[in-house]
Amino acid sequence: MGTASGTRIVLGAWLHSPFGPFGDVMLERADGTRMLLAPTPKTADFISGTYVFDTVRVVPVDVRVKDGVWIVTAGSLGLRFTTGRRGLLGLLLCAVPGALARRPAWCALTDRPARVLLRGVRTRGSAGAGRRESYGAQDLRPIRAMSAVFEGQDLGAAAPVEPPVRFGFGSVPRKPTMTRVTTTVTLGPA
Repeated sequence: MGTASGTRIVLGAWLHSPFGPFGDVMLERADGTRMLLAPTPKTADFISGTYVFDTVRVVPVDVRVKDGVWIVTAGSLGLRFTTGRRGLLGLLLCAVPGALARRPAWCALTDRPARVLLRGVRTRGSAGAGRRESYGAQDLRPIRAMSAVFEGQDLGAAAPVEPPVRFGFGSVPRKPTMTRVTTTVTLGPA
């Protein structure tokens, strides 16, 4: 999601991962500074080995969803948002079975349509340390309302993700969106 202040936020809420369930936040400030907020040194090392950041902070990250409201605290970040009803694309993505979403070949097939429909979005590409990454989307909902405070500064209302974020090989949808994805990272040579 973008904010009126120019800060862009990408929240990861991982229900299943090699590290167990966890949350992380990637921020890109208006000046282009990229920051990772991760809950443990292991998650910080893995994520910063896959994406590019100027600063990495290991901080408590708490992600909760109550009555349709997402409440996130990550160090000095406080974030709340609600999602709206799925559109046609969201309904189509909900029909993608998990076993298919995990297949890199499926992500390769969906890469071109994602680039066209969601400008800047990629579903596969090269990541850091020789890793390959693929995203199998299974849901898409608009973010309807949002508030965020970082380091005591109100980041303003939800805004387009403009310019696109530069953590990895692709960005996120331009409109503030909650997307459910299965992320597959193929490790490169050790």
